[in-house]
Amino acid sequence: MDNPIKKFFSNVNPFKGGDGNSVVGIDIGSSSIKIVEIKKRGGKAVLETYGSISLGSYAGVDVGRVTNLPVDKIVEALKEVLKQSGVNTISSAFSIPVQSSLIFTVTLPSQIRESEVASVISTEARKYIPIPITEVSLDYFILPKKESSFEEANNIDTSLLPEKTEVLVVAIQNNAISKYRSIVSLCSLEASFFEIEIFSSIRSNFEHELSLVLLIDFGALSTKLSLVEFGMVKGYHTINRGGADISDSISKSLNIPFLKAEELKKEFGLFENSAEKNLADIIKVHVDYIFSETNNVLLGYEKRYDRIISKVIFTGGGSLLKGLKEVASNNFRAEIEIGHSFSKVGAPEFLSKVLETTGPEFAIAIGLALRKLQ
Repeated sequence: MDNPIKKFFSNVNPFKGGDGNSVVGIDIGSSSIKIVEIKKRGGKAVLETYGSISLGSYAGVDVGRVTNLPVDKIVEALKEVLKQSGVNTISSAFSIPVQSSLIFTVTLPSQIRESEVASVISTEARKYIPIPITEVSLDYFILPKKESSFEEANNIDTSLLPEKTEVLVVAIQNNAISKYRSIVSLCSLEASFFEIEIFSSIRSNFEHELSLVLLIDFGALSTKLSLVEFGMVKGYHTINRGGADISDSISKSLNIPFLKAEELKKEFGLFENSAEKNLADIIKVHVDYIFSETNNVLLGYEKRYDRIISKVIFTGGGSLLKGLKEVASNNFRAEIEIGHSFSKVGAPEFLSKVLETTGPEFAIAIGLALRKLQ
């Protein structure tokens, strides 16, 4: 009988690399597709090309709106952006969206044998997964134990307590995997792996942070929170509020078309706008909600593990909202940083400013390509 635990963590470990000379990372999001092709030259990753395409027109809706396209439309859009960007390789890596997966932590007794973990995880996962277990593929990773402080190590009562084993579990819907395999085949590509998007984002945004860091990915559909320590995901949460919701509120509140709302959001953000005085207030309602939910997640983690964050890294297209970093500085008692994913690859100097401002949007695609070349 086959082991029910499929070894996805050979694919999703943020620091496990592959081989190859040139690869294109493909991030199929809810409102756009983003691709990045990089090549290994002299032992370094070098940017070959990159590009993006909005999915709105393929769904018959405004640019920037969330879409749910069938495979044939996704293939059409992907072929177009690959052609426009001049991609020269069929070697590819695809991200799996978090809405097609579940990421959670299971606590097991420290006495459990390693040979028993797989079967226990398969049983425990049923408590977290709202669909039949046969419809998902599971994998897990045993998280490293936190080192004891001097006080804890010398506290007799604490040292006698049995230490628990924390296990990070990933479940991916089988139909999502089949869907992406179809896309790969219809686009005449070769995909060496699929990876849940947050792991790709971590790879492109993190350097060597050892303390607890919060990665906030501001997407069109939702906002994803990843608590990361020593390069490993220690906690994950999705907030069902994204950039498209903000634009939709602006559109309805100011009685303007969605596309105009998108333009105003990008042009002014949280800064004052003399023409539309209520714009910043409309946006701030959503930002405050996202940060409030984030603080609840952080508080819960702090109570459970007695750990606080040292840094917040912003990524995703929504992180480019003007004034967001300033508002965040008043909300979090931690260093605030905007991810600069393109810093991981070599590129012409004249592109540095453009790549710095677009880096957060391409974080997932870059992370995918980097894993293939590392």
